[in-house]
Amino acid sequence: MTRASVIAALAGMLAAYAIVELAATRRAGRRPGRGARRVRAIARRLGAARPHAGGRPEPAGVGAMDVRRLAARLDAAGVDADVGEVMAAKLGAVPVAALVALALLPLAPGRLGPALVAGAPIAGFFAPELWLRARTRRRARRIEAEQADVLDLLRVAVGAGLGTWRALAEVGRRHPGLLARELGAAARRVALGLPPGAALARLERRCPALGMHALATALRRADRLGAPPARALAALALEARAREARRAAERAARAGPKIQLVVALLLVPSAMLLVAAALMPALTGASL
Repeated sequence: MTRASVIAALAGMLAAYAIVELAATRRAGRRPGRGARRVRAIARRLGAARPHAGGRPEPAGVGAMDVRRLAARLDAAGVDADVGEVMAAKLGAVPVAALVALALLPLAPGRLGPALVAGAPIAGFFAPELWLRARTRRRARRIEAEQADVLDLLRVAVGAGLGTWRALAEVGRRHPGLLARELGAAARRVALGLPPGAALARLERRCPALGMHALATALRRADRLGAPPARALAALALEARAREARRAAERAARAGPKIQLVVALLLVPSAMLLVAAALMPALTGASL
């Protein structure tokens, strides 16, 4: 048996084990496997308070800060997963990346092989966080593009006499966008007994876009004072449209040099080739 066969067999076993553990944690009514429970216990220990010599609990340290930061990234990316599951994915990506690097080692030229083997586990560990950041940026762009229309619809619902949370629920039910879905989810959390302040804080974490803090502030004020936020929503919608107009103008300004580059590199040489082909018989004295 060759080395490649051994590496392929190990990679297959690891992939099968990961799939079985993931299916076990996702299946309703079934406890997670032993490996997943250990990883979750490690994640909980990172976020737990540690006692110091005086017997009083010590404030959470760097590990707890990392866990909270990862939980905030999950909310911003819209991923409904536990921190322990993400930590399990990060830890599981390390040996998989190492095995892939070992399989590609014979193909690496020169001194790139040792660097590939050394850097692959690090890249595997941080790959889930990079995916979360990219997903967060895409969600922010979608929310900002939908913001003006959703705020106008919310303003109309509030102006029709609906309460703030009922208006949020109706917008979430009638509008197909991502922001409307998050507003409807916030209304459902309040209907299930979550305090409005906590629901709005969760809404801010799950909608990492410009203008969402101002929207949450307007909704908090309306919930506390009982006044309909129609004027504030109209101002926020106007601001969102102005922001989108500025971005469209910026994209158009950036597209100009790209178009000029395409014209200079493709269209101008092709036109010159046509002119040269037409002048070639006259210059050489040959006939077509």
